[in-house]
Order: sequence, then structure tokens, then C-alpha cells
Amino acid sequence: MSTAVDGGASGGRRQSRGRRIILWRHGQTRWNVERRFQGSTDVELTEVGLGQARRAARLLASLRPDAVVASDLRRAAATAGELAALTGLEVTYDEGLRETYAGVWQGLTHEEIIARHGEEYAAWKRGEPVRRGGGELESEVADRAAPVVLRHTEKLPADGTLVVVSHGGTIRTTIGRLLGLESHHWESFGGLSNCCWSVLGEGSRGWRLLEHNAGTLPEPVLGDDV
Repeated sequence: MSTAVDGGASGGRRQSRGRRIILWRHGQTRWNVERRFQGSTDVELTEVGLGQARRAARLLASLRPDAVVASDLRRAAATAGELAALTGLEVTYDEGLRETYAGVWQGLTHEEIIARHGEEYAAWKRGEPVRRGGGELESEVADRAAPVVLRHTEKLPADGTLVVVSHGGTIRTTIGRLLGLESHHWESFGGLSNCCWSVLGEGSRGWRLLEHNAGTLPEPVLGDDV
């Protein structure tokens, strides 16, 4: 899914329709390639991941963000740094935006998790509240991450844009919380590819999902749902 209701793809700021939050996942890491569960383990970007961050930063910089906040884990911090270098914005780092702590799952491959913790994995996929590997509940991740995003959003001008550089699981739970969805529905959002982003826009009835797993500049929606 990649659709937008505000603004054009020509760069520059969209027409004023409220504030906007861009939730940007970090670039590729070695553990991503190996399909290892990273969680809060501090894994750095690969050269490919750094290249992804540079490419995406050029696109996002053209949207003229007003502020950047990022997880303090190296993979997110390095990704945010590429945008900061182009925009001149100072990145604020917050550990509240870290990926889910997943205890003994961290460092295991997808296959190893299913083999060793199959019932726990299946319950998580069914949307049940599960402390994966003895770690955090998804609702607890939202409890710490969503307030960070809202706190920085409140500092924006009326039509301002905040870029949040974080992790796939944390971004999904934050989107679910800001949209007011019950936690068992959060898995309905597909995963974010490395260095892709989702966009929330401020509407008359709260936050709306305008883009999900996007990797190009948003285009305006022309139709009856504007």
C-alpha cells in the first residue's frame, strides 16, 4: 500500500492540512539479511543499509521536515544521520523509540524461533498478548514509543512535519496506538522494508494513515476520499 491524501511529489511543502508524522525504518543490517531477531540488540548498518539511508534521505529531505527524532540504537541513529546531513536538522535521540526487547529470541533466526518457541510464536501471530522471549508486550512498546512521538509532534508548527527514525515493530505498534486500534489488530499492518516509511496525517477526527511501506515521494489522492 502506498497512497497519500496531501501534497504533491514535486518536493517542497504540501498545502497546509495539519501536521504530518513520517515513521522511517532504519537501513539494512547483517542480522536482517540473516533473518535474526534483533530486538534491542545494537546491530549496525551494512554498506547496503547505509546506501539505502542515503537514497531515502534525499527523498525525505525534499519534504522539508521540521524535526527529526530517532532511536538511539546505531542502526537507527546512522539512518537519521543521513537525513540530518542533508537538512541541517539536529537529531534528538530517545531510547523510548528502540525496538521491542525480546529476551531469548534476540539473535535467533526465524527458523530457530519457530523450532524452539513455536507455540509462543503462533500465539503472537494470532494477536495474543505475548512476552516474546520473556521480553516486552507490544502494548508496552506502544506505551513508551507513542508518547515520544506525540511529545515531539506537539512542538511542530500547524503544518509541520516530524520524521521519526525507528524500527519495524516499534513503528507498527506506534501507528496502531495513534490510530486508536486495539492491539490485536496491529499485526494487520504489513512489515516495513528497510529504509521505507509510513506517513500519518492530522485529520479532523485524529490521525490518518496516508502512506505505508512507501519508498518514493507521496502523490496526491485525486478522488472522492480527499
